[in-house]
Amino acid sequence: MKKLVTCLVLPVIALLAFTVHTDPLPIGAPLPKAENKIKDISGKELTLKGATRDNGLLVMFSCNTCPVVINNQSRTNEVCKYAQDKQVGVVLLNSNEGNRAGSESLEAMKKYGDGQGFNWYYAEDKNNELADAFGATRTPECFLFDKAGKLVYHGAIDDNPNNAEAVNRKHLKEAIDEVTAGKDVSVKQSRSIGCSIKRKS
Repeated sequence: MKKLVTCLVLPVIALLAFTVHTDPLPIGAPLPKAENKIKDISGKELTLKGATRDNGLLVMFSCNTCPVVINNQSRTNEVCKYAQDKQVGVVLLNSNEGNRAGSESLEAMKKYGDGQGFNWYYAEDKNNELADAFGATRTPECFLFDKAGKLVYHGAIDDNPNNAEAVNRKHLKEAIDEVTAGKDVSVKQSRSIGCSIKRKS
């Protein structure tokens, strides 16, 4: 009986240990780890607080290799440029620590970012510290903060990550429009679809 209890308890503990960081940041929460120093593909260090602009900050968890990220890359570029034009800072974070020695190294990130013409920060999230603080689990996954540093939108870029031509609503763009106009964001959350963040085991 003791062996049976042990066999049942250990997997539960392991499961809890794995899922403890996946609770998403609630709407209205302040920008977490705002002063953490992170390294951009330029080689320079920055903080999320320092990247925030007059109308807030967009943080998007991304990577180099996820097929969904690649499929959505033109939409990512479009909405990141749109955010900047609206005086919203932009930081893409790569939290794939499990693949950091290879396809998600800072050097590989630089090659990918340069190839895509990134004109915003693309930074390395060491030890998944920011992914854990945000409760991020997917790539791509978006978190939009207002000028006061409060979370106003969390989720996907739009309502159809698989087919750009079938998009009915651009959730993130709408949220940017509303928050920069001083309005309440009408759709505060949506479901992110993508690859799991490869955390360090």
